[in-house]
Amino acid sequence: MLWPVTTERTHAGHLTIGGVAVPDLVRRFGTPLYVFDEATLRGQARRFRTAFAAAYPYARVVYAAKAYLSPALVAILWEEGLGLDVVSGGELYAGLAAGVPASAMTFHGNNKGEDELREALAAGIGLIAVDNESELGLLARLAAECRVRVQVLLRLNPGVDVQTHAKIRTGTLDSKFGLPVATGAAAAAVARTVSEPGLDLVGYHAHVGSQVYDPDAVRRTLNVMVAFAAEMRDQHGVVPQVVSPGGGFGIASADGEEEAPVEAWATAAGETLVDGCRRYGLPLPELTVEPGRAIVGPAGVALYRVGTVKEIPGVRRYVAIDGGMADNIRPALYGARYSAAVANRAEEGSLETVTIVGKYCESGDVLIEDARLPRLESEDVLAVPAAGAYCLPMASNYNLAPRPAVVLVGSDTVRLIRRRETYADLLRADVLPGRPVTVPSAPERAGAGGGDANEVTRPPPRGTCACVARRDVVAYLGPPERSASIPGPRRAPGPPRGKRLGGGAPQPTEQGSNDGTVVAITPQNATHGSGASPRGPTPERGRSHLRSRPR
Repeated sequence: MLWPVTTERTHAGHLTIGGVAVPDLVRRFGTPLYVFDEATLRGQARRFRTAFAAAYPYARVVYAAKAYLSPALVAILWEEGLGLDVVSGGELYAGLAAGVPASAMTFHGNNKGEDELREALAAGIGLIAVDNESELGLLARLAAECRVRVQVLLRLNPGVDVQTHAKIRTGTLDSKFGLPVATGAAAAAVARTVSEPGLDLVGYHAHVGSQVYDPDAVRRTLNVMVAFAAEMRDQHGVVPQVVSPGGGFGIASADGEEEAPVEAWATAAGETLVDGCRRYGLPLPELTVEPGRAIVGPAGVALYRVGTVKEIPGVRRYVAIDGGMADNIRPALYGARYSAAVANRAEEGSLETVTIVGKYCESGDVLIEDARLPRLESEDVLAVPAAGAYCLPMASNYNLAPRPAVVLVGSDTVRLIRRRETYADLLRADVLPGRPVTVPSAPERAGAGGGDANEVTRPPPRGTCACVARRDVVAYLGPPERSASIPGPRRAPGPPRGKRLGGGAPQPTEQGSNDGTVVAITPQNATHGSGASPRGPTPERGRSHLRSRPR
């Protein structure tokens, strides 16, 4: 799938997405503009859930938020039964704003800060995927200080190489990610984890790369993981309740490319895990998969307006757009390939080869090299598909360019879910010369009032548990205009509150506000190890079937 499932052309030649004409979107919201199709988003979520439920009896699908964490989109995915993976305190905060309970989240990352881990524990995070030995020590200390029992996965480095770009290959021995199985580091981490009274090892995680298309990659990864799990069972008596081979499902982003076969991938994962557990005498664990790009990538389309056209006879024809590497750095960073289509008129006439470049002051600001398109003129609108993943999360304000607006379309309706940044937004964090600056204290940021002005940049002192001593923990989580509260006992997780959209958390009005939208966040804050599921509902089976680990 290259374009959203609702993409069509009118008789006049206008491109439409979700029943909404692209020229109308451009007139209303300007360019650059990112458009997400709700039908495609929901369809991809359901496709993954259906495929893995059919292939394995205990499957769970969680969305890898780093692909793009928009609270409006995540609220929809939560409605569709997907959990959430986060890799930072900011993503945790945004996930809570979307209405996803922390108990349904897994916290990943190779260098989680102490403040971020305190925030996760205070919010009642479901699982923490521990990446390295240093993090084990830090988490064990925090668990003791906070007097909680933390459920963890160990991220294994299985030594599995895959065919993808070197910068998105993560499963080889020479990687910053994970505990290598081959060197004994993973086994040593298991031994340490089971010895720590505050840590509960519930399973293993791995991720070998992104934009992977061959299902054999998941077979090789799971074979290493199951063999390792059996060895650790024999040595330490620990039986995995969760096994996650990660995500990395490839998508098509240019004409002629294929997408990873989700159904074949699910079958390969299910068969390999069942066969391996039977071979080693292990009970079947929960199989957790983490699609990110494959969920939001096909649902997103970037819209640009053509500006200058530069002809170099016998060399090249450059067509410049009003976006580029500031909103999509992937071609410059990874050599990512994209396609484009004219969106404001019929694609008539002979095709010519042009290079689509951005407006930023870098020679490497090339979006599409050697694109085949009808002759383009100034004010034409270009639509670039498969732009839903990793474009906006990596966007910058290079050349002090405001980041684009984002809209959600579906059933002939459109909703603004992120307003375009203003020039004032660009300088919001700057201390301007000659102007007084008031720094709110941490309690003031959380709505409590008072406190030391320096506290806003300082985590709790060592020996003080954020989970207990600071009920206003979200003072460390968000912008000053947002407020949050953390209740005591955790309620059973459920779908996000608010109107169906689509549904989800309340969203800004179309015009937005320079002051942002106040979001009341109520993460679930149960004591770890209470016996309740820490990770939210498994859609087909109700509560998670996690069993207590033998001690």
